[in-house]
Amino acid sequence: MNKYTSLKEVKKELQESKISCVGLVEYFLERIYSSKSINAFIEVYDEAAKHQALEVDKKIKTKTEGKLAGLVVSIKDNICYEGHHVSASSKMLEGFESLYSATVVERLLEEDAIIIGRTNCDEFAMGSSNETSYYGPVVNPHDETKVAGGSSGGAAASVAAGMCMAALGSDTGGSIRQPASFTGTVGFKPTYGRVSRHGLIAFGSSFDQIGTFTTNVEDAALILEVISGKDKFDSTLSKKSVPSYIEQFGKQEKKNKKIAYLDCYVDHEGIDPEVKSKTLKVIEELKEEGHQVDKISFDYLHEMVPTYYVLTTAEASSNLARYDGIHFGYRSESAHDLESTYVKSRSEGFGKEVKRRIMLGTYVLSAGYYDAYYTKAQKVRRLVKEKTNEILETYDFIISPTSPHTAFELNAQTNDQIKMYLEDIFTVQANLAGIPAISLPIGEKEKMPFGIQLMGGAFKEADLLAFSKELMNKFQLIKA
Repeated sequence: MNKYTSLKEVKKELQESKISCVGLVEYFLERIYSSKSINAFIEVYDEAAKHQALEVDKKIKTKTEGKLAGLVVSIKDNICYEGHHVSASSKMLEGFESLYSATVVERLLEEDAIIIGRTNCDEFAMGSSNETSYYGPVVNPHDETKVAGGSSGGAAASVAAGMCMAALGSDTGGSIRQPASFTGTVGFKPTYGRVSRHGLIAFGSSFDQIGTFTTNVEDAALILEVISGKDKFDSTLSKKSVPSYIEQFGKQEKKNKKIAYLDCYVDHEGIDPEVKSKTLKVIEELKEEGHQVDKISFDYLHEMVPTYYVLTTAEASSNLARYDGIHFGYRSESAHDLESTYVKSRSEGFGKEVKRRIMLGTYVLSAGYYDAYYTKAQKVRRLVKEKTNEILETYDFIISPTSPHTAFELNAQTNDQIKMYLEDIFTVQANLAGIPAISLPIGEKEKMPFGIQLMGGAFKEADLLAFSKELMNKFQLIKA
């Protein structure tokens, strides 16, 4: 069987009866089990996926199949699926079975996508390398001595290694785009409020957003079309109508775009020379194509990561309070009274990084420090959002590297938390501003891929996706 990565290609062969969904699932299961060393999956839904595939094959024969028939997809281990385990890759939720499905899962299933398993991630989505997981690190399919990125490293690796055609991940500060850059996949984060968070285990509720990993922009657009839209279970969700993103590709007016690139990104002292060179080359090629590309100043680069960590840890300390051995989660066997149940259960159930962020979040919310940290961080967030929106009122897109470098060695940064937190330096702006962003595979250094990032205006996913498709086609960017 061919290496199928595009849903369009798969649908064509399904219609011509050259392949079946059951055959597709068996092919991907073989890929998963032959690539166990990558550690992308925590659980594989062998029989359930085959059963789903059989039902979709029946629908195809009667021409009643949904939009995503033939799409074999994985889901990050912080997205609930009824009757299946979900643990956020933490000992705290080991063995927990979800009582309901996330809205995104329900919508995938309604359109006949086939879910093949749940993927490894940083514990409670807290990390930039997928090394904080209770189930061990995910390694990069391009070089198993290097990280896959985080926190959605398993989702990224599952697509990059050809274990499935697409994956759902979550992005709080870059957790889709950074691993997409490291693994050579297309990583897309929608506008905050575009996709329901119902059924997503929360990290930072005002930042979290579910998005996709694919090998091409068309599949990202189609999945977004399916999973977006109003949901009574998420009060933060926009009621804006959801366009047909695929149809918009053909309707987009072919005109030159106005694109900004920020001085502090391309001139950052920590950027790899080859990443910088390739980014500038793409910028020059865009100019030659007739697009207006301007270098503009942005003064908040060094404030964004601290602001992000003050706010997200504050939200995490609140969101994770329920995991205490009483209400939810692991209960210590050595606990002997109420206090020891709380203390021991949380101490033993959470990993080091999660405990670090809970303590930091509790500190910045405490009475004596609330105004000094949390209130100030909210003010900076507003400034970042206002400045970003101001730029996007003049320009169609902001272009930048996704990450300053390619994937780093396993264990290289686990003892340097500041360095690890700075992994979000180019991606966190989109989360602070709540705008859509995408990472496209642009090049490689010593056989390791890296990406370019495009950010667009709020709820302008159609424009962003259409231009991303144009970029992929024009500049023949490297595909996974």
